[in-house]
Amino acid sequence: EVLQNHVLEAKVFHTEYGTGVAILTGAHRFSLTTNIDDLKLRRMPEVPGLQKPPSCWAVLSQDRVTIVLLAVGQDLYLLDNTSCSVVVSEPRQASVGSRVVCSPPHSLAGPPLVPHCPKGCSPASSTRWQVLPPTAAPRAGVYSRDIWPHPGQGQRGEAGAGDVPGLGQPLMWFPPPPSQEIFKIASMAPGALLLEAQKEYEKESQKADEYLREIKDQKLLPEAVSQCIEAAGYEHEPDTQKSLLRAASFGKCFIDKFPPESFVRMCQDLRVLNAIRDYQIGIPLTFTQYKRLTIEVLLDRLVLRRLYPLAIRICEYLRLSEIQGVSRILAHWACYKVQQKDKSDEEVAHAINQKLGDTPGISYSEIAARAYDCGRTELAIKLLEYEPRSGEQVPLLLKMKRSKLALSKAIESGDTDLVYTVVLHLKNELNRGTFFMTLQNQPVALSLYRQFCKHQERETLKDLYNQDDNHQELGNFHVHSSYS
Repeated sequence: EVLQNHVLEAKVFHTEYGTGVAILTGAHRFSLTTNIDDLKLRRMPEVPGLQKPPSCWAVLSQDRVTIVLLAVGQDLYLLDNTSCSVVVSEPRQASVGSRVVCSPPHSLAGPPLVPHCPKGCSPASSTRWQVLPPTAAPRAGVYSRDIWPHPGQGQRGEAGAGDVPGLGQPLMWFPPPPSQEIFKIASMAPGALLLEAQKEYEKESQKADEYLREIKDQKLLPEAVSQCIEAAGYEHEPDTQKSLLRAASFGKCFIDKFPPESFVRMCQDLRVLNAIRDYQIGIPLTFTQYKRLTIEVLLDRLVLRRLYPLAIRICEYLRLSEIQGVSRILAHWACYKVQQKDKSDEEVAHAINQKLGDTPGISYSEIAARAYDCGRTELAIKLLEYEPRSGEQVPLLLKMKRSKLALSKAIESGDTDLVYTVVLHLKNELNRGTFFMTLQNQPVALSLYRQFCKHQERETLKDLYNQDDNHQELGNFHVHSSYS
């Protein structure tokens, strides 16, 4: 059906199973899958009388149940796995701008608000719905969806209000106070006068001096500079940002001891914002969102999108500490690199070491653990060779069942506690004979185990002497035991 009728619209949603996709075909039928990694397309029940795309629709997922909510004219319908149910019909209608909420039966007081559907759909028995006015806020734990017209049906009202192209959601943006003060018609705000002064200065006009004098006479030049700096943050066009920052820089020249921190910080923030707003990146954050999100969260989002070079350049530009910035991003890159199955273990290990080197804050053992989790044990062992801390190597080697290699690494480290850890692990893992033979090849470990047995397991010490045919020590053991 999808191949024959094509896809009219698709929506991506998230469930407990992973990332899902719902599609509306040319036959006005809905199909969805709850996990794109395990693609099993499920066709939803047909909506009676649906001859054109719905005004708007949404996918709701909670408690491993995925449903489709759609609007056809003044009616709302609910599609689940088995049936199509009417949600809202006459006499109670959902108007544009209303909010529809649903919840399990026990969580909404009062009788069900599901009238009979004249088109033959059965009412949903396990769900209660309410239509709230636009200003009402739904309670916690309930679905919530605002009702807005389909693209092309929206009506433009006040300036700045309208539909986002390709979405059934409205965009309404009011310029912040600094931008309003500077750009409103016939504005005499200090920031507006400073912007005009800078433009006239570029034209080599004497009007620049007149504007500056007017600002200075009112002793508002610091405020004018601050206004231009703040307004630049709210602008999305780089040319407008540059114009405002040039005006702020121009005004700073006439102020004694103006603190430069705010200007420098705004330049840095705008450079980062413009980089992520690029169409190839596609993260159109506003200045306010960026500040609330914090740079750490933004870097995490870039890492999740695998935009490692951009994330590293931002860290270097903002001069973040290596542990919080570059090192953390390189560690994420390395963990992603070990998942690539198209290259050999030797190539991947060499590439990671070439890139990471001795960067502070990098733990090769964590990268090796990720490689082991991906089923690449040999790659994990090669990566552990670059780990300088034996205390990080040994536990992972034991986890990978490479106990003999772990024992060698523990002995090389010179840490007796680490050696005892591996020896006791070997004792529990191997049978008695194999365990003694393994210790014979490691004199340091054997000596430490003898010391352990003298205080903890004297009978095991006798077996060790028998194993080694060490008759003198065995005789000493029996003599010592006779006195105890």
